[in-house]
Amino acid sequence: MKKTVNSLYESRKFIRIILMLLAVVISITTLYLSQLLVVKIAGEEKKKMEMWAEAESILSDPYSEGDLGFQLRVVQSNTTIPAILVDDRGDIINLVNVDTVGKDPGFLQRKLAEFKVENEPIVVPVDENTDYKVFYGSSTVLTQLQYYPYVVLGIVALFMFVSYAAFSYSTRSEQNKVWVGLAKETAHQLGTPISSLMGWVQVMEMGALPENAGVEMRKDIDRLNIITERFSKIGSEPVLEDLDLNDVVLEAMNYMKNRSGKGVNFETSYWGHPVVCSINKNLFHWVIENLVKNSIDAMDGAGRLSCSVKQLKNKAVVDITDTGKGIPSNQMKSVFKPGYTTKKRGWGLGLSLAKRIINDYHRGDIYVKESIPMERTTIRIVLTAAV
Repeated sequence: MKKTVNSLYESRKFIRIILMLLAVVISITTLYLSQLLVVKIAGEEKKKMEMWAEAESILSDPYSEGDLGFQLRVVQSNTTIPAILVDDRGDIINLVNVDTVGKDPGFLQRKLAEFKVENEPIVVPVDENTDYKVFYGSSTVLTQLQYYPYVVLGIVALFMFVSYAAFSYSTRSEQNKVWVGLAKETAHQLGTPISSLMGWVQVMEMGALPENAGVEMRKDIDRLNIITERFSKIGSEPVLEDLDLNDVVLEAMNYMKNRSGKGVNFETSYWGHPVVCSINKNLFHWVIENLVKNSIDAMDGAGRLSCSVKQLKNKAVVDITDTGKGIPSNQMKSVFKPGYTTKKRGWGLGLSLAKRIINDYHRGDIYVKESIPMERTTIRIVLTAAV
């Protein structure tokens, strides 16, 4: 389990890194494209102001000749770019797109100072000895565009924060479910042999022991040793052996058959030839036991439970089928998740552990092959077989 949880941590960490990198890429791309657009629009606005200044110069020249209609239209077409025209002494002689309604007397001087900082002035020659200057600021569109990337970055940051918070909560919740499930599975595994040993202790206190008492107590102690070994293997890398899957499944099924009620009818079929796979027998028995227990629960202790082993090319397949309540199609994948509520349908927390044992330690797969409500459900295990 330690390895499994560590791999869970690593996968979550990797996803978080990907999300952060994605946010950085989005932010840099947004800033870069926005800055390109700002520079382009600023250049266009400068050209417009140069044209406006030239037209203003022509209109201001009393000696200009020709039709002044075009220059007048150029001057009147500027409805977005704020500008202030000053003479050679620095006095304001004209302004456009600057709202002065309700403003104090010093407003225009402050606005002029802002424009001087914001852009280089455009020189308007009036005569040989006189030059006017046009100081201008950014249009409303350009101003909004300059703030746009920061708004986008704020939205991206908010999205990443919410995503990270939700992702962290989901991670903690799943980790808690794993540990809770493992604790419940431990208690479940230890319960039967401990109860049996407590019963033998009471018999011993009464002073009368049957002849086979020692053998039965030895079985319970052996069972405790098996449980201890199972949990120790989950905390470390298990040793796999090349074993005949027929023999491994047969041993596990016989163990469960002897400990199941009479209402369960066991049917087994095995492959006619050895199906050799790399298996940790102790952990694989645990998987079969969990599947059988859940199947018996799904049938409410009465029904038909069948198990088959076969080899399809280089794949070994184990199918366990029960005649229980079944699983809705939209929950077939959820039954293997930690903390899945199974009381109503009889599927226990052991399925999550079974999936981890098969996937992580045996490099195989386990899934719900089919499920027909109130008719049958088949869980399939697939391992790599030696050809």
